[in-house]
Amino acid sequence: MSRIYNFSAGPAVLPEEVLKEAADEMLDYRGCGMSVMEMSHRSKMFEEIINTAEADLRDLMGIPSGYKVLFLQGGASQQFAMVPMNFMKNKVADYIITGQWAKKAFSEAKLYGVANAVASSADKTFSYIPDCSDLPISENADYVYICENNTIYGTKFKTLPNTKGKPLVADISSCFLSEPVEVEKYAMLYGGAQKNVGPAGVVIAIIREDMITEEVLPGTPTMLRYKTHADAASLYNTPPAYGIYMCGKVFQWLKRKGGLEAMKEYNEKKAKLLYDFLDQSQMFKGTVEKKDRSLMNVPFITGDADLDALFIKESKAAGLENLKGHRSVGGMRASIYNAMPMAGVEKLVTFMEDFEKKNCRKP
Repeated sequence: MSRIYNFSAGPAVLPEEVLKEAADEMLDYRGCGMSVMEMSHRSKMFEEIINTAEADLRDLMGIPSGYKVLFLQGGASQQFAMVPMNFMKNKVADYIITGQWAKKAFSEAKLYGVANAVASSADKTFSYIPDCSDLPISENADYVYICENNTIYGTKFKTLPNTKGKPLVADISSCFLSEPVEVEKYAMLYGGAQKNVGPAGVVIAIIREDMITEEVLPGTPTMLRYKTHADAASLYNTPPAYGIYMCGKVFQWLKRKGGLEAMKEYNEKKAKLLYDFLDQSQMFKGTVEKKDRSLMNVPFITGDADLDALFIKESKAAGLENLKGHRSVGGMRASIYNAMPMAGVEKLVTFMEDFEKKNCRKP
């Protein structure tokens, strides 16, 4: 059976090269006679896997020595609680609401202290990024929080907010490793692996060391303290071992591809092909303000629910899977992560051109 083009927002497409490597090693990892799935996380062999993965990630992102890299579980959603539990010393934090996931993180923070929405794009269904150059940052805020790339709504912060000296915490799940990043500008970045990095079940947190302390909110469980995992080098308990192994394979694939500069260039070409088509189409329209468009997630609509449904049905039959938009936006969404080849985007655009010719109503 031939592989389809998978435009899912997550779990998402993985590099074919990586999947083939993992298949070759499934029953016997490098002559040890067992799969990584069966391997003790305390073994020398797994220690080498996780240490290599961390070293490759540090190399790819240029992560400075003053930051810890943690491989955790619970997905990005667990970080919505872990962040305030660990960082809300003054019980005050400022949130910029640019979509569903920032909204959920904001709601969770309210359980632990005062969470302020200092900016929001809810007034236009999260179709833009608000101006964050002069926000009413709280004097005693412990941190300022953003979701950098909004998977559902297809927006991306092109300029980081002015936090007025407060630590910046960012959920980077769906733009993780899609382009270079200045890690020093953040106190913490984290992302679920299942969009751009690996299989579901791993969340990677990159945290400035001064943020990791014993001082956490009363009642914070041992497993939800960053210090627990930092002190144990992500091996406090059994980690998502196979997922980490797969992430490590993706890191090596990215290095072979030329690193994050090369990946950004490739992603820009793919996104331009799709956005250029949307901008001249008579039938399809993008839903995001041009200046705030994501390279990773491209939502679009026809304006007609029946046509949208027909498009989703026919695109699936053509081998273009998971193009249905999120229920809160409707329409369609193409997630074109690192592992989506140019050929997949070309096939999508050709399909959209043909669909428009067949279905465009003449005035």
